[in-house]
Amino acid sequence: MKRRCLSLVVISVFIIGAAGCATNTTHENTKKGAGLGALVGAVSGAIIGYQADHSGGALRGALIGGAAGGALGAGAGAYMDKQQTEFEQELVNERTQHQIEIERQQNEILKLTMSSEVSFDFNSAKLKATFQSPLNKIADIMMRYPDTQIVVVGHTDSVGSEQYNLELSLRRANSVADYLIMRGVDRGRLATEGRGELEPVADNGTADGRSQNRRVEIFVVPNETAGQY
Repeated sequence: MKRRCLSLVVISVFIIGAAGCATNTTHENTKKGAGLGALVGAVSGAIIGYQADHSGGALRGALIGGAAGGALGAGAGAYMDKQQTEFEQELVNERTQHQIEIERQQNEILKLTMSSEVSFDFNSAKLKATFQSPLNKIADIMMRYPDTQIVVVGHTDSVGSEQYNLELSLRRANSVADYLIMRGVDRGRLATEGRGELEPVADNGTADGRSQNRRVEIFVVPNETAGQY
């Protein structure tokens, strides 16, 4: 895998700056250019040219770390409140059926988790037909709240090799990002990350556990202009 020197510079009240290198293992060729370069200024004035490494969620860590710098406007919380309310209202049926979970995380970040029942068949990166309806709703809401960046993260169970699962999880994340772009979400707001089998939420030793681990997560991250207008 080609190595690429990446940099992360976070400008905020408490963070002066940093730069470094990481190994790009999961985001070499994101389809249609839905990449990380367009994340400039995404969170708290952060300048992000950072991609996922093999050790565990570097991209998400960069985004969340940027938000932690404290440069989010006072209106960011209300801005994300409104967006969360719309997600919960529009996806009420999917939530009732435990197909989608919506969580509020630190620094006003929203996390949407889609189960394998609604997203992808086993060993496939092709969107299920049943996945298109909730993604349509998600895309429509995202377009109404443009002051956010979006990170789509794919996960698998432990069946198969670790490298294959990393690749499959990234293809799944890319499929979701491509669909959101097709529905009108600005590709510059989107980045993808594949985590493979590295972040299980359940026991891979059972069928139910493996099903829970096969999931897609969407992180909706407010940028520095969220809630200012």
